Amino acid sequence: MAANMKAVKLRIKSVENTMQITRAMELVASSKLRRAKERADNCRPFFQELHKTLETIAVGNTDFSSVYVKESGNEKWCYIVVAGDRGLAGGYNTNLFKRLEQEAEGKDYMVLPLGKKAVEYFKRRKIDILTEEFAEVAQVTVADCYEMALLICKEFKEGNFGHVNLCYTKFLSMLSQQPDSMPALPLVDLIPETEEERKPVQDLILYEPDSEEVFDAIVPEYLAGLIYGAVCEGTVSELAARRTAMEAATNNAEEMIEKLNLHYNRARQASITQEITEIVAGSEGV
Repeated sequence: MAANMKAVKLRIKSVENTMQITRAMELVASSKLRRAKERADNCRPFFQELHKTLETIAVGNTDFSSVYVKESGNEKWCYIVVAGDRGLAGGYNTNLFKRLEQEAEGKDYMVLPLGKKAVEYFKRRKIDILTEEFAEVAQVTVADCYEMALLICKEFKEGNFGHVNLCYTKFLSMLSQQPDSMPALPLVDLIPETEEERKPVQDLILYEPDSEEVFDAIVPEYLAGLIYGAVCEGTVSELAARRTAMEAATNNAEEMIEKLNLHYNRARQASITQEITEIVAGSEGV
């Protein structure tokens, strides 16, 4: 009985130590979350308007001299995947990778991973990686996004892949984050599939000096803006998922401690009762 009580006591101590860690991680995620949410909220209108602008150009464009707006005959895809640097964030990374697998099923593709978890995931599956230079998503800056955009545009123009897709996690609320995938290049991929979703073109865009030079200048800028917006959304989604997961882990640890304390008290009560019974039985024998 004493050995059983000692084991329960050690178990309680272990769970308490774990609870301290999960509570600390919850507090750290909460403190970072406010700033990340402000950044995402400030960036979201630009991100959404940028994507709408690209769609408008794709629908209204009639000059297909630029490689960025032509329908590509190359069926190889490049996925820009914005994942996390660490785990312990619930299903944040797993859900994103599942969405990517659904999106890329049956396709020949390569990836540009952002986040250590993404790099590890694709290395394990031996999938071609464009570059590992931006493996730590927490350190990605606007300049890095522009550098990525230039690299992707260069590879796209050289014909190493014919389509570019952006996979990230969209922040809906503190309790809800949704993996999403959106086309980036070529611009014809942004045209809605159904006629109902296509808005009529009000006016045609004239490009000076010519469309090819204009697109060569603006597409990398647009792509960099899309990547940065996805990074902001992914960062706040990861922190929110980690905060929720650590809060749930802390609550579970508290419940476990309550049950273990109850079990320990019952064992202690049984041990005391047994000792009293033995003393009474011994005194009666005397």
